[in-house]
Amino acid sequence: MDDDTTRMITDALRKLGLGSAGDIRGIEQLTGGVSSDIWRIDFADHSICAKRALSKLKVSAVWEAPLSRNAYEYAWYLTVAPAFPGVAPTMLGRDDEAGIFFMEFLEPARYPVWKTMLLDGHVDMHVAEQVGSNLGRIHAWTANKPEIAARFKSDAEFFSLRLEPYLLATIGKHPALGDTLRGICNTTATTPLVLVHGDISPKNILCGPASPIFLDAECAWYGDPAFDLAFCLNHMLLKAVHRPAQAGEFLRAFETLYQAYLAQVAWEPVASLELRTAHLLPALFLARVDGKSPVEYLTRAADKEMVRQSALGCLRAPLDRLDAVMQVVQVAIKL
Repeated sequence: MDDDTTRMITDALRKLGLGSAGDIRGIEQLTGGVSSDIWRIDFADHSICAKRALSKLKVSAVWEAPLSRNAYEYAWYLTVAPAFPGVAPTMLGRDDEAGIFFMEFLEPARYPVWKTMLLDGHVDMHVAEQVGSNLGRIHAWTANKPEIAARFKSDAEFFSLRLEPYLLATIGKHPALGDTLRGICNTTATTPLVLVHGDISPKNILCGPASPIFLDAECAWYGDPAFDLAFCLNHMLLKAVHRPAQAGEFLRAFETLYQAYLAQVAWEPVASLELRTAHLLPALFLARVDGKSPVEYLTRAADKEMVRQSALGCLRAPLDRLDAVMQVVQVAIKL
């Protein structure tokens, strides 16, 4: 790590009263993220984390995003955590000038990443139920709250991080779906109902002793709840394709998660939200093989084609229910 980065971190710690350079026993840059730099900072008796957004994401495609998302992420934690203790890490402070914030460090041995557990074949229905229920409760609590909507006017950030790379970029490989994908994009962009996390993915969920913990809220936006639900459900479908021997378990987790979520919906008719989610989900499914952020564990051409053909079928003849989308993938896997 270069001297300028070390100085930036230590200056921010001092400014926020979190420690001086002499208190630090070590600083380690953590790996795995593509949109931010994250460091573990060790003191004599505890460790904390620091996070700063990158202007250009670490992917093969050209993908740039506003640095202001770091502030929106920090605001999501400060908004949600007091109302839902245990669903997010504790925030310790943010240096606005440096664009960096600090939070508690959660030991991997005690807080395993849900994605790692799923890819290792551990499909826990209780975790899926908790994720769906907690997400639904957060959406319900933030619905119809103008003060929260005013705090998260992050349309530009959400467009550059989510709508453009996942929906619009896919048109380049599927121009015949241009009108369909632009329509889904427009619906998502113009449905401001709840505080959206924007990256409810198993890689951003820790399986804590009491509850799943949501991380990486840098896509936070007051918008369409269907995005969070579809984004998370998408990963259950992708893993069903990746691990066909356990596809039945992943599809059961898919069903468990969305049913737990829909049980919390009170801000709009459940059928309306489910319809938008069922229309958006195949677009996200397709985006993970043909958008700017292809999922890294689908390496076999046959698996990618299975995703592609399942998604294309749903986009050409839209379905209104999530169980119908799930059945398309179920048939493709030949369960």
